[in-house]
Amino acid sequence: MEFCPKCGTLLRVKEGTYSCRCGYEKEIDENNRFQHSEKNDLEDEIVIIEEENLAMPKVKEECKKCLNREAYWWMLQTRSGDEPATKFYRCTKCSYTWREYD
Repeated sequence: MEFCPKCGTLLRVKEGTYSCRCGYEKEIDENNRFQHSEKNDLEDEIVIIEEENLAMPKVKEECKKCLNREAYWWMLQTRSGDEPATKFYRCTKCSYTWREYD
């Protein structure tokens, strides 16, 4: 995070530079080039990281695909902090994954 030295506002990334509403601009140097990017417009992107030695809790929940009655579950904060987390399920039999919003 970078802040404007003139007015103290958080600088935004715009076309390879930090920019502020007061007019201050600063080029992003080579060291920080990969740490900052423009806002990602993909709001509904889900990334599932597969790990074979990961222990996840099981719950009795019916799979919508194979009708198995057992699934792994986990929760992620996919929306803003003042909204409830999203609960994800993965079938223990067919690995079908779905989510439930509270």
